[in-house]
Amino acid sequence: MSDKYDVIVIGAGPGGYVAAIKAAQLGLKTACVESWTAEDGKAQVLGGTCLNVGCIPSKALLEISHKFEETSHDYEMQGIIAKDVKMDIGKMMERKSGIVKQLTGGIAGLFKSNGVTSIHGHGKLLANRKVEVTDKDGKTKTYEAENVILATGSKPIQIPPAPFDGDYIVDSEGALEFSDVPKRLGVIGAGVIGLELGSVWARLGAEVTVLEAQDTFLPMVDQQVAKDALKQFQKQGLNIVMGARMTGAEVKRKLVNVTYEDSKGKHEAKFDKLIVAVGRRPYTDNLLSEDAGVQMDERGFIFVDDNCKTEAPGVWAIGDVVRGPMLAHKASEEGIMVAERIAGHKPQVNYDCIPNVIYTSPEVAWVGKSEEQLKAEGEEYNVGTFPFAANGRAMAANSASGLVKIIADAKTDRIVGFHVVGPQASEIVAQGVIAMEFGSSAEDLALTCFAHPTLSESVHEAALAVGGGAIHIANRRKKK
Repeated sequence: MSDKYDVIVIGAGPGGYVAAIKAAQLGLKTACVESWTAEDGKAQVLGGTCLNVGCIPSKALLEISHKFEETSHDYEMQGIIAKDVKMDIGKMMERKSGIVKQLTGGIAGLFKSNGVTSIHGHGKLLANRKVEVTDKDGKTKTYEAENVILATGSKPIQIPPAPFDGDYIVDSEGALEFSDVPKRLGVIGAGVIGLELGSVWARLGAEVTVLEAQDTFLPMVDQQVAKDALKQFQKQGLNIVMGARMTGAEVKRKLVNVTYEDSKGKHEAKFDKLIVAVGRRPYTDNLLSEDAGVQMDERGFIFVDDNCKTEAPGVWAIGDVVRGPMLAHKASEEGIMVAERIAGHKPQVNYDCIPNVIYTSPEVAWVGKSEEQLKAEGEEYNVGTFPFAANGRAMAANSASGLVKIIADAKTDRIVGFHVVGPQASEIVAQGVIAMEFGSSAEDLALTCFAHPTLSESVHEAALAVGGGAIHIANRRKKK
């Protein structure tokens, strides 16, 4: 009986560990299976990709490199003289690793305090909600559960023209472990991961070229915001080449020789390191037995309904292995929803109110629909924008680039899109998420009192601008 649980979660990333903790809090006997092993080859490591080789370490490097760039280039104009600023890459990596260790260790503590049983090994779903766990020595043990939650996350996509070698050609994980700053760095993919990693090493002195196959920069982002961001990235020295289809990569004499094609023809480039960041795919390798009853599509995504239920009774799937954006916070919300549904409650995830963030400088963040989406759908809408260049707090912080953009339904005034490019966009976007979650109108934000001076005043002004009533910029003249 000790090997039978109410809930077994396979995967201890931001979806899995949150689901396990919530299930235990709801009084369900819960276990979480995780195969990630520490460098010593013994200890289990929780937190998944996000905490170990994704969200957290990349943000640590982004923050450190941003501070270095500010100190090196932006302080003098503010009266701060800092000469001969140097970067110790070893200490930077130690700092990053320390943050990761502290957070992953914290999950182990949360498991203990909430009564979650942690099982170390590779989990595989068998028929009738049985879970086979294979430990590091190859030994297997089978557990039973009333409910199983699949939360195994994703892994970087590898493309045939540029196979990873772990040294010169690396994925996003390898890009977090460089021992020194490459003189010339190539990045394949101008998406979230490629831009963030390219920014880190560009700030530290690398000459960065980003090759993107698509013709449109950040097509998932409102294009007014995306174009503003592109100009700023280019000013920072990022060489972003659009419409560039990579055809090959070969390591010769300690250099990566890359060939690619664009509208102008064939090109060659040489780099000291090459980061391949063309996306991620579900990590479902050896996750399901043939008779498990769970269906996947040709790309490895598990089929689920709106409430993350699979076709197999009592089996659920969340996070990167199912439809929707591959975001840690989306996985966590799905994990909580599933745990509560197992306990008999009826929550839902509002997929229209999931924020997206690119942690570059400036940051780019958005929730809801873009102008391009609304135009394609034939919807009528009003737009209000406000530039940080007219915001006193942004000017005082020497971060006055970018804008806030609010899109509201033309008939109801309800906010349907909220977009930010600029300082602390990742924090400001939460105001849009809350407003949309509560069904707020642009007028609701316009009637709200915002503290002065703050960056958030730009939200207030953008909301006022939706109705043509912004105070600190000239408003668009209404058509007669």
